[in-house]
Amino acid sequence: MLLLESLPTVIGAAAIAPALLVLWLVIAADERPGPPVKVWLAFVLGAASISLLGLARIPFNALLAIPDNPWATQAVRAAFGVAAPEEIVKVLVIVAISTRRRAFADPMDTVVYGAAAGLGFAAYENLAYLVQHKDMWRALAALRSVLTVPFHGALGIIAGAYLAIARSGGALGAYRGHRDWARITNWALVLVAPVALHAAFDFPLLALQRIPDLGSTTRLLLGSASVLIGFSSIGFAIRLVRRLGKHHAPRTDVARERLSQLRRMWALLLIGGGTGFAGVCFLLTSLHHWYVNPERNASFILVPIGFTSILIGLALLIATTAVYLFGRNRMRTAAEGFPSAPRQS
Repeated sequence: MLLLESLPTVIGAAAIAPALLVLWLVIAADERPGPPVKVWLAFVLGAASISLLGLARIPFNALLAIPDNPWATQAVRAAFGVAAPEEIVKVLVIVAISTRRRAFADPMDTVVYGAAAGLGFAAYENLAYLVQHKDMWRALAALRSVLTVPFHGALGIIAGAYLAIARSGGALGAYRGHRDWARITNWALVLVAPVALHAAFDFPLLALQRIPDLGSTTRLLLGSASVLIGFSSIGFAIRLVRRLGKHHAPRTDVARERLSQLRRMWALLLIGGGTGFAGVCFLLTSLHHWYVNPERNASFILVPIGFTSILIGLALLIATTAVYLFGRNRMRTAAEGFPSAPRQS
């Protein structure tokens, strides 16, 4: 009961766990996962990018005032009030994280950074929704973990994939014909594709919320359309990941073993991050309970749990990051010692 009474802790775990799970699935598809610090930075900046939405909406404010036609109003609001600002801030994070000083990141790294940015955004948005709707947070958490959180991750993947294709071009088979047009198209799709899919997903939902007197058949069609677009976007993102992943598939036993070890390390990193986050939720909940509840006995239980969870999370993060940094070089050296193993550049 103490755990259930500390509702923000449970809500925090329900908000971030689906995002971390999806992020792990994307990382597991990469043969050479990028630096953990950059992936976590993309996740955190993706969540922080929500604070820039007000600025991102300014150029579209004039387009949002369309009176008289409720359907047109919701379509414009979905495209320019929600989709465009949200995807712009996420794309800015992806571009910033995936650019190095002298060269661009590995194509699959860009996909992972895109997923991390999108899922960080989704985790923060998820937390806000669940806190606002405490009376129905369980059903809302289940629904958003199945569709909305993976959908935001998929949009980040799509943006990152097209960014990688636009940068790498011929190396990924993107410019086999009409090279100039293909290059322009891929650069445009970095933003246009996620905005279009996001707007198409949100339009039926906004219509259901803000257009009264809709018939039952119309409501069913709108809800089904949104679900179909959401899962189709996730499927499309998976297809893009596979397309880029084909160019990085391990071809030797050494490479496969290295990939398996990297995936285990990343699993521990995500568990450590999630445990640390849960610990912070416990601690903040305990402090809140201490100030608002005159009977402070529960806080004496929750505070140690919070500190313990934070310490476990930090220990996992520090230990696994150390193993990752030292083990990566050792695995690369071992791979170079085999004649059949491809050398790392």
